[in-house]
Amino acid sequence: MLPLEGITVVALEQAVAAPFATRQLADLGARVIKIERPGVGDFARGYDTTVNGMASHFVWLNRSKESLTLNLKEDGAKDILNRLLDRADVFVHNLAPGATERLGFGAERLREEHPRLIICGVSGYGSTGPYRDKKAYDLLVQCEAGLVSITGTQETASKVGISAADIAAGMYAYTGILTALFQRERNGEGAAFEVSLLEALGEWMGFPAYFTGYGGKQPPRTGASHAAIAPYGPFEAGDGKVVFLGLQNEREWVVFCEAVLQRSELAADPRFDSNSGRVENAEALDEAIEGAFGGLSSEEVISRLDGARIANARMRTVQEFLDHPQLKARDRWREVDSPTGPIRTLLPPVTMQGVESVMKPIPEVGEHTGPILEELGLDAERVRSMRDAGAV
Repeated sequence: MLPLEGITVVALEQAVAAPFATRQLADLGARVIKIERPGVGDFARGYDTTVNGMASHFVWLNRSKESLTLNLKEDGAKDILNRLLDRADVFVHNLAPGATERLGFGAERLREEHPRLIICGVSGYGSTGPYRDKKAYDLLVQCEAGLVSITGTQETASKVGISAADIAAGMYAYTGILTALFQRERNGEGAAFEVSLLEALGEWMGFPAYFTGYGGKQPPRTGASHAAIAPYGPFEAGDGKVVFLGLQNEREWVVFCEAVLQRSELAADPRFDSNSGRVENAEALDEAIEGAFGGLSSEEVISRLDGARIANARMRTVQEFLDHPQLKARDRWREVDSPTGPIRTLLPPVTMQGVESVMKPIPEVGEHTGPILEELGLDAERVRSMRDAGAV
């Protein structure tokens, strides 16, 4: 039996944050009924057409779900959603703040009518405060959280290359739902909670927040290096290839000097004999390291680092990541079906003994509308009339 088998999730969702949360639930066996707009569906379906004609974001976030189309401005569609919620364990939504209340599906009403229901609302900035109604796209939240100001090079601030705010919010929504399900097992009661992108990403800003709040200045932008640890980051070898490495303590620094640089005298150099000193004298430190690496190939550098058990990495491209030998050796790739054929996808990162994650197809818009309405007891004539009215 899968961990969440028997749990039904109704998701009034779009874009990234909420779909990321509900896909994790589907991976663990929950039944996730995704409510989409008739005809066009989740607007993330139209972001691009790179995956055999489908959008990369949508393919990533929506496997193993059932797609039900409802126009919730129509009373007949609202009745369908009410029937679904009668049977659901979890209701997830990430419409604009106040939208579910205006549709008649606010948390207060649902908690009264469905005391065991777990309700999770995901928004950009939360349901109160001056930013409540402000549009919140991932880049914009990265800016508001200060993340962009500390990312990039000294010359250029940059956003993170993935949807960091959306992913953070999705993960906290996912863990919040699991927590609420666990609590319900103890006390029999549902719960209502919210997750905002700003507050989720704010949690991830812990290091720079404390560094700035108590240090009087924020960490400088250092590209792929670290603002507070040295050596840490990219170093060029003699063949022109870049090797990334990181040290965590003084024991490793001594070993690094002796076994990797083969310059043991640097370990006691007063400029470098503490992490703070190495950060302060980063330019001289980098010159010493790249001077030692200059006579070595990148493979030789990595061999020395591995031999000394110093953390290191190659800078792989995304394609090289897709071909990563570690993922292949651990059999992490699977195929899922889709409206345009099989899609290669990674298993979820949690490897649970005796549990194989659900890897069901990516749904077409409204693919499961008919079966779900039939399951709810609607006859064919009623379904036709609802389609004619644009309700489904």
